[in-house]
Amino acid sequence: MYAVVELKGHQYIVQEGDTITVDNVDLDEGAKMTIDTVLLAFDDKGEKVIVGAPYIAKAKVECVVAKNQKGDKIRVIKFKRKNRYQRTIGFRPHQSLLDIKKIEING
Repeated sequence: MYAVVELKGHQYIVQEGDTITVDNVDLDEGAKMTIDTVLLAFDDKGEKVIVGAPYIAKAKVECVVAKNQKGDKIRVIKFKRKNRYQRTIGFRPHQSLLDIKKIEING
């Protein structure tokens, strides 16, 4: 069973046993988390599809925060031509790794 979930403005396709990288969630490592914004659910062959309007009622995905980390460095360049102005800055976004444990559709 696959599910499309929405978390912090992004959509992810998840399956039980997957590990996904998301924007930082404010939980410690090992904390359990429940995502109830499930947009779509379908089986392996795509024969049985449940579409939410916009979310599926009583559907949830249970996951565990596996790790909190920093992502790869992102470089941002400011540049103005003819003025000899150029600035380069970079940052590493905070990310969380989530282990998907269970997908429940309709309770």
